[in-house]
Amino acid sequence: MLNKVNGFDWDDANREKNWKKHKVFYLEAEQIFFNQPVFVFKDDKHSENESRWYCLGKTNQTRKLFVVFTIRNLKIRVISARDMHKKEREIYEKKK
Repeated sequence: MLNKVNGFDWDDANREKNWKKHKVFYLEAEQIFFNQPVFVFKDDKHSENESRWYCLGKTNQTRKLFVVFTIRNLKIRVISARDMHKKEREIYEKKK
């Protein structure tokens, strides 16, 4: 599904929130979609109004991030980005 998207669409409030709350700069969050491995999972629990996914991946500096996103008009719209929790890091390491 990611091979069909053609860029990113950022909401200013989400971009600001991710920086203030989690110290994740928006360009850093985008990097995980280009670095391997990246694992994408459907987020059925939070997909009431639109389909949401979350992914586990690493930045260019190998920071491991958990990113929640949706796809609108063939663009990835990041909702939230933060460091992986311990369990998520374990899942990431086990899957790679």
